[in-house]
Amino acid sequence: MDRTGIDRINELARKAKSVGLTEEEKAEQQMLRMQYIAEYRQSLKLTLENLVIIDEKGNRSYLRNKATED
Repeated sequence: MDRTGIDRINELARKAKSVGLTEEEKAEQQMLRMQYIAEYRQSLKLTLENLVIIDEKGNRSYLRNKATED
C-alpha cells in the first residue's frame, strides 16, 4: 500500500473519532484496512520464507512451514 492509502486510513480514523463517518466512508475505511492487512501479511510471509538460520556449526537452513509439514 502506498503512502496515500495509509494517509487516507489515518484521515478516516481521525474523522471517525471526531465527527463520525458516513456509510460510504465506513465502507472505504473497511476496504482500505483489509487491503493493508493483506499486504502486511504477504510481506511478513515473504520475509519469513527468506529467513535463514545458521547453527553453531555454520550450517544454513530455511525456516519450515509447519502447516505444510504433515
